[in-house]
Amino acid sequence: MSQSTTSNFFTRLKTAGIEPGDSDDLKLKKSLVMFAAGLMIFASVGWLGIYWMMGMRLSASLPFAYQLISTATIAIYAATRSFDFFRYSQLTLFLFFPFVIQWSIGNFISASGIILWGLLAPVGAILVLSARQSIPWFIAYIVLTIASGVSDYLIVGSAMPQNPAVPLSTSVVFFALNFTVMSIILYVLLRYAAQANEQSKLRLQEAHALLQVEQERSEKLLLNILPGSVAERLKNDNSTIADGFADVTVMFADIVNFTRIAEGMAPNQVFSMLNNIFSSFDALAERHGLEKIKTIGDAYMVAGGLDDDLGGAYADAIADMALDMRALLTSDPQLVGLKLELRMGIGTGPVVAGVVGKKKFIYDLWGDTVNIASRITAESVPGMIQVDQTTWRRLRDRFEFNQPQTVHLKGKGDTVVYRLVGRIAEHKPTQPAAA
Repeated sequence: MSQSTTSNFFTRLKTAGIEPGDSDDLKLKKSLVMFAAGLMIFASVGWLGIYWMMGMRLSASLPFAYQLISTATIAIYAATRSFDFFRYSQLTLFLFFPFVIQWSIGNFISASGIILWGLLAPVGAILVLSARQSIPWFIAYIVLTIASGVSDYLIVGSAMPQNPAVPLSTSVVFFALNFTVMSIILYVLLRYAAQANEQSKLRLQEAHALLQVEQERSEKLLLNILPGSVAERLKNDNSTIADGFADVTVMFADIVNFTRIAEGMAPNQVFSMLNNIFSSFDALAERHGLEKIKTIGDAYMVAGGLDDDLGGAYADAIADMALDMRALLTSDPQLVGLKLELRMGIGTGPVVAGVVGKKKFIYDLWGDTVNIASRITAESVPGMIQVDQTTWRRLRDRFEFNQPQTVHLKGKGDTVVYRLVGRIAEHKPTQPAAA
């Protein structure tokens, strides 16, 4: 064999023939068979020495033959990687050799119950095959045991004297040795399998916990992009998501002269400024129970009425948020370090809402209501909040407005708008619309 082949051969011996792509169950079975084979070879060395010292040459040769055959199956397995050959050949050795040794010695008593070692075959079959596949091995062990008992009864007879090569006291010692060593081997194998299963379960639990963390992170990211109800539908259904809403209030907010302001700033400063402003707006939207739709450059879009969380008071929530946004920029100069103003426009009416695209998708709104809100914003005066007539009718009993004005909107012509001043004193809320 070449040096590379020899290296691979000994590597497979050292790792019990475990391959990188093996499942945890197959890894356990391979290591169990190799472990059991090693234990049996080691134990047979002791039995060989004892039988040899007692002058029982035939009985001593059988453990030696077992060692040779078992070692040969290990070498074949390492060379061919045939695990099926390895486990079936080892189970066969476990089953038949104890009976062959007993028959060479004499009977149950003179052989000190050495056939107990054959129990390793059906127990091993449970561990390295399956519970169902272990049944034939157990039946074979029972049949061989009964056959040995019937043979001893018919041929040897109860009156036949003890085999002179094996004194009674020696048989008693061997009984103790056979039961003790076999019990130890079975216990060690079962404990080894149980520990491996526990470790496998722990690894599975850790993997499940990591998967759950990643799933929660993914869901959190999805909820940062989409409304909760839409995100749930998207996870459970691959069909197109598009819904019509008869009544929604939409607001646009645009930073005045942002392009001119950004010209003298570094890119990271521009990003930091927008991030601070829009993050503050996000907090207000969450506080008022509204749904942020998107940001477009220096413009911010938010809507109310896409769910029933506000009980129909979404126009009020939008108006309160607009007032809070305006106050935030004027009362907190540390937010961006500059004096900024907003143009804001609010419209109320029917919209179509849905998820656009399959990759890097967004949740967006379309319709005449969106267009009106956008164009009212463009025609607004810095620091002012303009609303359409529908929104004014909803808010006029609880909010104060300036006199109506007529503006010309592209595609709509002359349109009446109202400038929101603030809440009427007796209608000021004592707490946020949605805490």
